[in-house]
Amino acid sequence: MKPSFVNPKKLAFKDFQTLSALSLLGLALAVGLLTFNGWLAGQYGAGAELEGGRRIDGYNRTMPTRVDISLPPIRSDFQGFTTLVNLAERVNSLEYSPIALDMSAANWVDANMCAPLGAILYRASHQLNMVRFEHLTERVQKIFQKNGFLGFYGHAKKADEWGTAIQYQSFETKDDRFFGAYIEQHFKNKAIPEMSEALRKKFWESIFELFSNAVIHSKTELGIFTCGQYFPNKKHIDFAIADLGIGISQTLIDKKGLNLPPEEAIDWAMEGRNTTKTGSIPGGLGLKLLREFIRLNRGRIQAVSFTGYWEQCADGAIVKKTLPYPFPGTVVNIEINTADTNSYILSTEHKPEDLF
Repeated sequence: MKPSFVNPKKLAFKDFQTLSALSLLGLALAVGLLTFNGWLAGQYGAGAELEGGRRIDGYNRTMPTRVDISLPPIRSDFQGFTTLVNLAERVNSLEYSPIALDMSAANWVDANMCAPLGAILYRASHQLNMVRFEHLTERVQKIFQKNGFLGFYGHAKKADEWGTAIQYQSFETKDDRFFGAYIEQHFKNKAIPEMSEALRKKFWESIFELFSNAVIHSKTELGIFTCGQYFPNKKHIDFAIADLGIGISQTLIDKKGLNLPPEEAIDWAMEGRNTTKTGSIPGGLGLKLLREFIRLNRGRIQAVSFTGYWEQCADGAIVKKTLPYPFPGTVVNIEINTADTNSYILSTEHKPEDLF
């Protein structure tokens, strides 16, 4: 078939309009390309070019490429926190990068560990990285959907039909009232050991002090993160609160002039008589009461700050270790033993006449 040609003399007026529009579009694209090249030169130097998302002209900077990170199981122990600080170190310097977390090897993640994990990933997102989970096992995906964690990463939430999840949540430092309502909602009917009314009030105050400490001491500008889980068959409740602040050891340097190793700084803060708060309200009493209750209850309490790891075990023993990399803030994790059939009261509730 012979090629057909258009006779310029026979072009209609509407054809000139079309050609004019196409010319303007072409001009706009040309200007856009020149603008992009100008931006590229400003970012990477004159003569910069792109090939497959990478620099090819010998300059030092590169365009962001996908970062793949494989995670193992994450449990509430030293190894679990080691996994998290390894992740924090890996993503610490990333900007504008797609981060893919390969979860195929993570056949279990303790739900409460979503709090420190979420803190690390929020910080990465704040640095304009895009985080996504890949190859989630069915079991872990179910945990993450029931506690709402995956809802922050584009996945649908799943109904918590048994009411055992303590929902993943992020708070601003001014959200103390919301935190109080959150604690009341999610710890209600969770088989907390029997307590007197006076002790129960003090117990909730000590939980609230974990939030207060994060607000007052950490100087976080990126929020506070919480999550937990009730295990009715295993007979315990786990709850974690994490912040993205300056850490306990730096707080002691700033407020007290004490330069202690991070694990020793945590140990100092866990002593009831020690506090960096000023004013008429003592700051260590809440942690003292919480520690004492968990010791009698044969539960556990863990704290991680910078490279410090501290744990009060079920038998009351204290374990202090050093993590390979810093956690970018502070985490406190508590485990309450719900198999405990004892009843608890404050020591101050004993009256002299009760002895006779």
